[in-house]
Amino acid sequence: MATFELYRRSTIGTCLTETLDELVSSGAVSPELAIQVLVQFDKSMTEALESQVKSKVNIKGHLHTYRFCDNVWTFILTDATFKSEEISETLSKVKIVACDSKLLLPPQP
Repeated sequence: MATFELYRRSTIGTCLTETLDELVSSGAVSPELAIQVLVQFDKSMTEALESQVKSKVNIKGHLHTYRFCDNVWTFILTDATFKSEEISETLSKVKIVACDSKLLLPPQP
């Protein structure tokens, strides 16, 4: 199963990476095991977001910058309002990175 490594930049992904770096530096785990853990993290995040997240959010804001490179969209919004059924939150600046999930599927013959 192919995965994206985007989730490694999340707070939990950064903490995991830093912890694995410390464990490798201290000799508690091998670099190979640390890489296996990161690959499993990528798979688990992808699966969890596909199967467990059911919420929908509407986003409104001012588009500051957008970019499309290597099948990845990046949007930077200012004064962005996120609205769901339960809550509404406004942020002064937000970065959204979106990838085509079809890239994770095996090639069709």
